[in-house]
Amino acid sequence: MLTIRKGSATGGFCDGVSRREFLKIGGLALGGLTLPQLLAVEAQAGIRKSHKAIIMVFLPGGPPHQDMFDLKPDAPAEIRGEFKPIKTNVPGIEICEHLPRLATMMDKFAIIRSLVGARDEHASNLCFSGYTVAESNQNHAPCMGAVVSKIHGSVDKTVPAFVGLSPKCAHQPWGDPGDAGFLGLQHSPLRPEGPLMADMTIKGVSLERLADRRKLLAGLDRFRRDVDSLKGVDALNQRAFDLLTSSKLVTALDVTKEDPKIRAGYGKGRMEPVDDGAAMINDHFLAARRLVEAGARVVTLAYGRWDYHGNNFGQLKSYLPMLDQALCSLVTDIHQRGLDKDVSVVVWGEFGRTPTINKDGGRDHWPRVSSCLLAGGGMRTGQVIGSTNRFAEEPDSRPIHYKEVFATLYKQMGIDISNVPILDEANRPHYLFDGVEPISELV
Repeated sequence: MLTIRKGSATGGFCDGVSRREFLKIGGLALGGLTLPQLLAVEAQAGIRKSHKAIIMVFLPGGPPHQDMFDLKPDAPAEIRGEFKPIKTNVPGIEICEHLPRLATMMDKFAIIRSLVGARDEHASNLCFSGYTVAESNQNHAPCMGAVVSKIHGSVDKTVPAFVGLSPKCAHQPWGDPGDAGFLGLQHSPLRPEGPLMADMTIKGVSLERLADRRKLLAGLDRFRRDVDSLKGVDALNQRAFDLLTSSKLVTALDVTKEDPKIRAGYGKGRMEPVDDGAAMINDHFLAARRLVEAGARVVTLAYGRWDYHGNNFGQLKSYLPMLDQALCSLVTDIHQRGLDKDVSVVVWGEFGRTPTINKDGGRDHWPRVSSCLLAGGGMRTGQVIGSTNRFAEEPDSRPIHYKEVFATLYKQMGIDISNVPILDEANRPHYLFDGVEPISELV
């Protein structure tokens, strides 16, 4: 991260994110341009290019499929639980009563109710790479963000192709934004709080001098000259230098630059971590949209903690409306900005929950089946794919593997992942999903 010597300025920067976090990454919105203005100027100059992108939302802990997208109202009470299904704007599709916004725009989403391929592993690996922890340890397979970075590279060298917004979690595997595996560190995610750009300093700029744009610009010019004079800088350092000498990345991350009405529409969420999981930072959904507009190709984030072994329904009553607001605002934004053909969204967890409610009013781990929510990317939405049996125990029709979802998302990115080899750092070819086909109902 960019480290600017601390002066007297203190205080909050925006909801859930401190001023220090933004200054560390280079919070220098030069010229006063907002991101939309900056992008408009670039478009007029013929600089901006349309690009495919994916926003991957990980729900740590294993969200309860039968209480969100696959309710079983005719099952016995110890299985169906407390929630009732409500109709959506797509005839025949019903979802949880605590997702009312989603119900009004179900035509913009697709539900997979028969997702398989999970193991009883509390980690983000499966949802960001398509591989379980055990598989990842064996083959060192990279996550999707790293693969896209490797194949497509950056749209703009000052904005990383792969950004990880997942906050730190007490249970560390939930906060992992995705691993570059055999592709190497140069394709790892840029994390606003990560160590990748530590110990970089713009010379002669303290917090007190940020208000003086002339001195700030002079400091940036000197820093750029110093960077240009270096020879033999490796790819990782060069990437850091490119990011540090541009305000585009931090402008995208700075959601205070957004129209206040749009930002308010996303809601606040919950700034404190949910137990040992992630905070529920609704601003991250907005930041993800701003990042893909600025040039990012893959943005990952983790939201909350959904491992409800006790008080399942009490916690869901609090947390589902927060997810509902943030997610629906994101997808609405994507459509209103004409990005719905290019930007895909996927929402899921590492497994489902047990059909039977336990003695503590919770549901336990259930890797045999779970659900997935998809939107955008030009996919065929307004449909449900697959089904489970009457107790939501296992697929009753059309089982879909996590890897098939990834094959679909790669196809939307213009990558035939089943047939295109991925070269590791030693230029050895790897076929990540050999023989796995995209989901025909979606593409």
